[in-house]
Amino acid sequence: MVEPADSTTEFGTTIVGLVADDAVVLASDRRASMGGMVSSKRAQKLFSVADRAALAFTGSVGAAQALVPELEREVRLYELRRDARMSVEALAARTAGLMRERPMHLQHILGGVDDDGAHLFSFDAAGGALAQPFAADGSGGPTAYGVLEAGYDDGLGRDDARSLAADAVAAACERDLASGNGLAVTTLTGAGDVAVDTYDDPDAVTS
Repeated sequence: MVEPADSTTEFGTTIVGLVADDAVVLASDRRASMGGMVSSKRAQKLFSVADRAALAFTGSVGAAQALVPELEREVRLYELRRDARMSVEALAARTAGLMRERPMHLQHILGGVDDDGAHLFSFDAAGGALAQPFAADGSGGPTAYGVLEAGYDDGLGRDDARSLAADAVAAACERDLASGNGLAVTTLTGAGDVAVDTYDDPDAVTS
């Protein structure tokens, strides 16, 4: 995704997500770049959303940092008005609506688990949303998609899903100059804790 260069812009990355048997796994590389320069080797590309979902992004860092608290406010407002927990599908719909209201220079993957099960949505920059079992995006996305397509099966276990996500990001880092410097991964189970684990070596990923 190309936009005018500034200190909050990341031109390339690899993000992946996949639905497991009872969870959703999101992963990303950790390199941030501007043009031909690596601006960070420890970039945060996975964000918790209201302790029930997580977002992996590619595009403008500033836009992602602004979107997450806005989504958390939307969750609180929804639940205060309805006295009911916001589903992941409803959160995805509101996310798409916000992105259609104004350009964000951002593409992302949103995942979470609710009473209806595990859900994964990918979004384009215009706010189009698509529910799917696995997804990849960013400059390393095409390579990552190949790994996911070859290894994904319905009912994939949590540990295998984490390993597959790590393999997809690692493969992209081998081919994409804008992706690299290790891996970040989170597993969402609906339990309320959304912890992001980081690894210098994707082979070190465990459940």
